[in-house]
Amino acid sequence: MAGKPTLHYFNGRGRMESIRWLLAAAGVEFEEKFIERPEDLDKLRNDGSLMFQQVPMVEIDGMKLVQSRAILNYIATKYNLYGRDMKERALIDMYTEGMADLTEMILHLPLCPPNEKEAKISLIKEKTTNRYFPAFEKVLKSHGQDYLVGNRLSKADILLVELLYSVEELDPSLLAKFPLLKGLRTRVSNLPTVKKFLQPGSARKPPLDEKSLAEAKKIFRIP
Repeated sequence: MAGKPTLHYFNGRGRMESIRWLLAAAGVEFEEKFIERPEDLDKLRNDGSLMFQQVPMVEIDGMKLVQSRAILNYIATKYNLYGRDMKERALIDMYTEGMADLTEMILHLPLCPPNEKEAKISLIKEKTTNRYFPAFEKVLKSHGQDYLVGNRLSKADILLVELLYSVEELDPSLLAKFPLLKGLRTRVSNLPTVKKFLQPGSARKPPLDEKSLAEAKKIFRIP
């Protein structure tokens, strides 16, 4: 029997959080080995664990996988969260790549210089309400089904719901005009595995605060 997947990253959201969401939604227990010092990262690099010298890295099924999207795709395939056929998979990829643009903007927000932060938040809000949320609301409206693709839970639903929570943390009003997205969030959040992940004390990480940001910068040697 294969052991639990092991996640190597710092103790924060970053690029590992979507992987945590997907594993949790699939009902997969996992372990985390937190990178707490620059030396921990150096060790992973020096022992050949990081193909491109970068984290996140996930040990799963005898592999040391890097690159977030490759990791997500493997997990989605392994746990039947990647559609039934090539067409469904293409739609799932299209939707997840589309939402990745907004996710990246939110991900980089803590690193934004203070004098630029307000403008960045305004841009995120504008793109959320005028481009991304309308697109996904339209998908759900077009087929009237519970989930984005094939009327069954997929990677796309899970990552979109993660994004909805992140946007709500930024401004809770942004979701108000999108009833079908609100319905999707409720539906996915009520799945037993996801409900457990959303409870206090789970592996889900809080938003990055100033202390966590400083620790992450030190680990990754960011000036």
